[in-house]
Amino acid sequence: MKRIGWLALIACSALFVVYAALVVKELLLPLQGGGREGEGIPAASAEDIKRGEYLAKIGNCAGCHTARGGEPFAGGRRIQTPFGSVVATNITPDKVHGIGAWSANDFYRALHEGRSKDGRLLSPAFPFTNTTHISRADSDAMYAYFMRGVAASSRANETGEMSWPYNSQLAIAIWRVLFFDRANPLAAAPTTALERGAYLANGLMHCSACHGARNVLGAPIADRSFAGSIMPLNDWYAPSLHLRDEGSVTDWTVDEIITWLRVGINQKASALGPMADVVFKSTQFLDDTDANALALYLKSLPVSQTSQGSQPDKSSTNASARGGELYATHCENCHGKNGEGQRGAFPALAGNRAVTMARHENLIRITLEGGFAPATAGNPAPHGMTPFYHLLKDDEIAEVLTYVRSAWGNDAPPVTRLDMANYRNKQRFKQ
Repeated sequence: MKRIGWLALIACSALFVVYAALVVKELLLPLQGGGREGEGIPAASAEDIKRGEYLAKIGNCAGCHTARGGEPFAGGRRIQTPFGSVVATNITPDKVHGIGAWSANDFYRALHEGRSKDGRLLSPAFPFTNTTHISRADSDAMYAYFMRGVAASSRANETGEMSWPYNSQLAIAIWRVLFFDRANPLAAAPTTALERGAYLANGLMHCSACHGARNVLGAPIADRSFAGSIMPLNDWYAPSLHLRDEGSVTDWTVDEIITWLRVGINQKASALGPMADVVFKSTQFLDDTDANALALYLKSLPVSQTSQGSQPDKSSTNASARGGELYATHCENCHGKNGEGQRGAFPALAGNRAVTMARHENLIRITLEGGFAPATAGNPAPHGMTPFYHLLKDDEIAEVLTYVRSAWGNDAPPVTRLDMANYRNKQRFKQ
């Protein structure tokens, strides 16, 4: 037994030494691939710049790097994480505050390695676990756009407020050793539509950054890339793309998926909350080839078991009866007496997965705060949901939501007063 103990100790010590060496390597890695100011800026044609603009749009770079009301790509948006806040940086071609002094190699290394021009490790809030898959050709096109197609802004970068030890380079280096695998830069370029769709979803468009499950340290769980997750940036639930009763589109046609990606609404669903923003800023700009490729990939994702919510208990009967009265007063005019909705305007609630999902955070939030489908070329004047936080008390919201989750053939667990209290307390804590 003593011999086994010593062997285990030696093995653990060896493993520790290996990991320590890898961490030191992350911290001290020389500036391989970096360039001096102005070095490596390739000649860019108008076509290169146009393609880079397209890639930056569908990659939704502006989603983080443009503050509300701010200059394009000048940074300043504060992003809350479970470990503190980070502030998106200025990525305009300003040489002092932006990336104007970066070379094409520096830009690619930031995407591929998650490392800044000066060698500093970037926060995992920047989705380099996804952008590492972006090809060098696409990186160079995006670089051409940011250097030659974006106006320089002198907006100074701000410092976030990450908690210790998450604000240290050592902590990021350890995180990277444990959870970050760089993509092979020599990997073959996508040749089929399905491969292109996978490249878009897992790399440039980083769909798994929201829809993928994460561990307690905020790292993506490799085999659960589209398993659904509470989004740490805003507490919306990004549904699983594997579950039929959540977000799977395996039973949709390719045309239905493309319509939803480009328009934000189809006969089966509407994009609301953060996804409405993604459609507005990103997916509506997909060209025909990429829209088809992404649709094929999303449709190909395997379907796992359907999540089973508990049946409404008998104590919810009275709440549902009163909920029916509240529904008739506040909801029926738009969503219909039988939850049938109004085609092209207000979504049906009968059979709506957003209504019947076991997770009800999104339903509570949209009822309290209201919202709109995205304004797109195919839906330029979207109808909206009225906020009810000022009209209904928490117990009334619980009752009307319990009603719509159990009426017209819907069969989902009730929303309780405790659910409302927990939601409210969570929001107060975040503020």
